Amino acid sequence: MAELKPAYLVTGSDRPKVTRAVRRLRERIGDDATELLSAHEAGGEDTVAACNALGLFATERRLVVVENVEAWKSADTEPVVAYLAAPSPETVVALVGDGIKSDSALAKAVAKVGEVLAYDLPKRGSRPDIPGWVGRQFAAAGTKVDAATCRLLVELVGDDLTELAGEVEKLVAWANGDPIGEAEIELLVAPRAEAPPFALTDSWGRRDVAGVLAASERVLARAGVPARDALPRTVGLLTNHVTRVAGCQALGAAGVPARQAAEQLRKSRFYVEKLYEQAANFTPDELRDAIVRLAELDHALKGGSRLAGELEFDRALVDLTRPRER
Repeated sequence: MAELKPAYLVTGSDRPKVTRAVRRLRERIGDDATELLSAHEAGGEDTVAACNALGLFATERRLVVVENVEAWKSADTEPVVAYLAAPSPETVVALVGDGIKSDSALAKAVAKVGEVLAYDLPKRGSRPDIPGWVGRQFAAAGTKVDAATCRLLVELVGDDLTELAGEVEKLVAWANGDPIGEAEIELLVAPRAEAPPFALTDSWGRRDVAGVLAASERVLARAGVPARDALPRTVGLLTNHVTRVAGCQALGAAGVPARQAAEQLRKSRFYVEKLYEQAANFTPDELRDAIVRLAELDHALKGGSRLAGELEFDRALVDLTRPRER
């Protein structure tokens, strides 16, 4: 087993890996010889004092773990950097934090005498590829899943990696080597993440009545608040979306391509291209009527209708989505 180094910086967006790295250090040295600190309470000088403190026995190796070091200001970092120039031979210090850059003074000081352990999530474009991360956790455990299954698990649980890792562990134990599909995820995983609004707006844009009703049910079920509070917020979201689609339809009719419209609207090209695609599924009159219908729905939800509530909401969704008879 490799000799422990005087200092470690453990950082990155892959929180479960960060946690495992710290746990391995604690297992090497033992909990009895480990001191846990938080940078929210312990500054740089407190950390240095802990590192220089003597253990119960003169030859005892100690571990000092400091969490949340991203909260430190330069005044806290400076004494730690100075300490790392000549660290105590009896102490291993593990500095743990999010988003610590490799060119920071703290990272450079640790790298000279110890090791920087950076565990970042893989990215898909500019965003973390969380479904891809889920797939790798299943693969490491020897369980076969497909990409759609991983996306569904993230949709149900959310993007908290610790929660996702726990769900993967439970599912792997249940499967006992067998493949896991979407049916097993829906059966075994309790939904708790807020449903993404694009599932609702995409279904409306495709004029998929069944899809828009199913998406609205998920949005309300996972809103975390009563339906009477979630419904007006959802109507507002849908109104904004329909208004943007109508605006893109007008730009397209004026000969403005989606790429140029994205620059004018200061939105991503991918998003604006989707708005253009949805605009092609509606006539200008339909979009104007949809905005009026949503205004009526907002009024109904605020007391203007005896049917106010989920029934009125569902009726409006059907009206907005169903293709008109020509």
